[in-house]
Amino acid sequence: MTELKNQIKQLIISSLDLEDITVDDIENDQPLFVDGLGLDSIDALELGLAIKKEFNVKIDANSEQTKAHFASVDALANFINQHTS
Repeated sequence: MTELKNQIKQLIISSLDLEDITVDDIENDQPLFVDGLGLDSIDALELGLAIKKEFNVKIDANSEQTKAHFASVDALANFINQHTS
């Protein structure tokens, strides 16, 4: 699971062109939006597309649970793990 979380962190950095941020700068339980990493809704769309491409997992944009899936790296890792196992 640690490898998956690092993969997700690298995907966040590369797909969103986050400069001056490394995998080590992102905590697994850190919120990705607002107070945490500071991502916005456009970032969520780009990240969702990157996740679909990288892991072949579709995140439903209209789902009530989508916000929970994008809460943190931990949440994304759990979601991806459930849908790829």
